[in-house]
Amino acid sequence: MTSSPLAPAWLGHPADANVLPAPIWSRGAVREASGEIAFAGVPASALAREFGTPLYVVDEADARTRARDIRDAFADAAGRAGTTAKIYYAGKAFLSIEVARWMTEEGLAVDACSGGELAVALAAGVDPDRIGLHGNNKSLAEIDRAVAAGVGAIVIDSAIEIERIAAAAARHGRVQPVRVRVNSGVHAHTHDFLATAHEDQKFGVRLDQAEEFAAAIRSYPELRLLGLHCHIGSQIFGSDGFAESAARLLEAHALLLRGGEVPELNLGGGFGIAYTVADDPTPVPELAESIVAAVAGECARLGIPVPTLAFEPGRSIIGTAGATLYEVGTIKDVLVSVPGESGEAVDLVRKYVSVDGGMSDNVRPALYGADYSVRIASRTSDADPALVRIAGKHCESGDIVVYADYLPGDVEPGDLVAVPATGAYCWSLSSNYNHVGRPAVVAVRDGHARVIVRRETEADLLSRDAAYPGAQP
Repeated sequence: MTSSPLAPAWLGHPADANVLPAPIWSRGAVREASGEIAFAGVPASALAREFGTPLYVVDEADARTRARDIRDAFADAAGRAGTTAKIYYAGKAFLSIEVARWMTEEGLAVDACSGGELAVALAAGVDPDRIGLHGNNKSLAEIDRAVAAGVGAIVIDSAIEIERIAAAAARHGRVQPVRVRVNSGVHAHTHDFLATAHEDQKFGVRLDQAEEFAAAIRSYPELRLLGLHCHIGSQIFGSDGFAESAARLLEAHALLLRGGEVPELNLGGGFGIAYTVADDPTPVPELAESIVAAVAGECARLGIPVPTLAFEPGRSIIGTAGATLYEVGTIKDVLVSVPGESGEAVDLVRKYVSVDGGMSDNVRPALYGADYSVRIASRTSDADPALVRIAGKHCESGDIVVYADYLPGDVEPGDLVAVPATGAYCWSLSSNYNHVGRPAVVAVRDGHARVIVRRETEADLLSRDAAYPGAQP
């Protein structure tokens, strides 16, 4: 059969709407003989019965494996270039105490972007020396806490932070390692990147200010310059953008070496994953080899040693490891008029399938127009595939979870559906819009499930309302 004219060009009509395309789903997600999707051996219906829906499900073994794969790929590539690599897990993708422990147990450091993320990492028992702190507007309290805790690196984002971090380091009697975030003029997304002279954004400083910042940092005995840091974008396929950015950074890095040691270069993160069958992310070993080879080649041209390389992946570790379970509530067929071949209007059906979550647990479609995929999780069906749009329950017309995919045409109220690749930037961007509590997060492994972040209740929401009897002060 041909695709619906309402379907986007990249979405073909599937032969079987029950199949789980491998790049999109966690390694532990399988369709069992019963027809249900099981996550690391735990059936979808069992998860829904025990923990309710909506429900974030994180495949622990898959997340750990992806962390190790990235760690090993960059370590191997760096070793061949005569250097080493540091991998920071970008906590902004999704952070909890357990996830922070998984990452450090797999040999990664943790990148925090706020005092709250720092608090989670410290509560997880992460060695402070393996924590990096980011942020374009770090408060004095956040800086002081990070320095007092002994974090291994603070990323300087503006000139005023140099003095603030130095003052905190002096108060606590320590030398604080720092990086300088610079803008390389390279912005990348998926397959494309744009190289310009300057970037108009809130993060970092101009690359031509690197020497000035290095001199200021070196004037304080309480500070130690680790090197430059740059982040060129998110959901990036391929290495060309990283190579171009690294070449620009290394020109500045070479100049800084004239004034003292510059042991590291941090190239950020942004490695992409597959959300739909149209996505084709670069395999991690290929990505690592290409980026490190580009750095090594540029260092050879400049006649400088290859520095320790640092990277900050988040989505590429936790994104595909996660999925969200929903229960179908209502279904309606909506007539959509489109121009026919002869110019006359033709009415087509778009099937809206509404679920018990939405933009409060996954705001990315509304915020970025992000595409996701969906499958019925509680059963299989031989019904012909039908084009569906998965809608949320919130009072917004833009509350869409999946803009377009195919489900068996007999999808009905009470079915469980699963949206894969929701491990990153879903829980971390979640909200209480319409006074809806955030879903629970469960980790699954070896046929067992356990809560790692509990579900918010109406009592939780009311407890913060000062007019509610018994509200927390």
